[in-house]
Amino acid sequence: MKPIITVSELSEIFNQENLVILDARTGKDARENYLQNHIKGARFIDLDKDLAEIGEDAAFGGRHPLPKISEFAETLQNLGISEDSYIVVYDTSNGANAAARCWWMLKSFGIEKVHVLSGGFQTAEKAGIPLKSGEEFFEKTSFILKENWSWPTSTLEEVEKEIAENSATVIDVRDAYRYRGESEPIDLVAGHIPGAINIPFSENLDENGAFLSPEILKEKYQNLLFHQPEKLIIHCGSGVTACHTILALDYAGFPIPNLYVGSWSEWSRREGKETAKEV
Repeated sequence: MKPIITVSELSEIFNQENLVILDARTGKDARENYLQNHIKGARFIDLDKDLAEIGEDAAFGGRHPLPKISEFAETLQNLGISEDSYIVVYDTSNGANAAARCWWMLKSFGIEKVHVLSGGFQTAEKAGIPLKSGEEFFEKTSFILKENWSWPTSTLEEVEKEIAENSATVIDVRDAYRYRGESEPIDLVAGHIPGAINIPFSENLDENGAFLSPEILKEKYQNLLFHQPEKLIIHCGSGVTACHTILALDYAGFPIPNLYVGSWSEWSRREGKETAKEV
């Protein structure tokens, strides 16, 4: 089942009984903006509260560390999601922000029928998908938590080891100027992890903000990877937009790689870790 859905495909399943639409927009006024206008039936999911568990020190876990598995299962219950739900996630950043993170977490959790809306909310609005303001009401569900389950991630120590041994390709998906260390708008230090290569997540999209075709994405990444697709680790600033590239890789038919959740926000704050610049 492909991970990307278009607005025309969403229109075809819009009244499907088990459809759950999640609004994963981010920003200071995200929930207020959601209440003003969202896709009809969409349920708001909060990056900082539902898709992360913000710690006291970003040097250990980064700016958006993952929540406890039991807490995420409870979040799914509160959102009315069950194992047989058909889920479509969108944000207001062409799927590049929390929609991709949400997709990755749901997919990792064993939910197969989950898609990101290509082009996001703006595309849906332009296409005439029904919109609504105010709260949405739905029933809470039960969700069976799988035993002995863990997030498919790589730790800081594992990233460091893989780079030192040249046994994996570590991809930094941040904008090129951040990777080069020209400036850093969010974290405390500019630069990148030594040995990581830069493929900005924006290169997964066309000029209209829609995902490139699976064929184009496959050719693009095949020409850039130094190791087998199974030996990939993806990171960004805080483990959110990295999921956009994980989504693109899955769409292109590659195995889903590990996510380095702490990403640059953790690495750059951890005492003793080297950083690199290309300026």
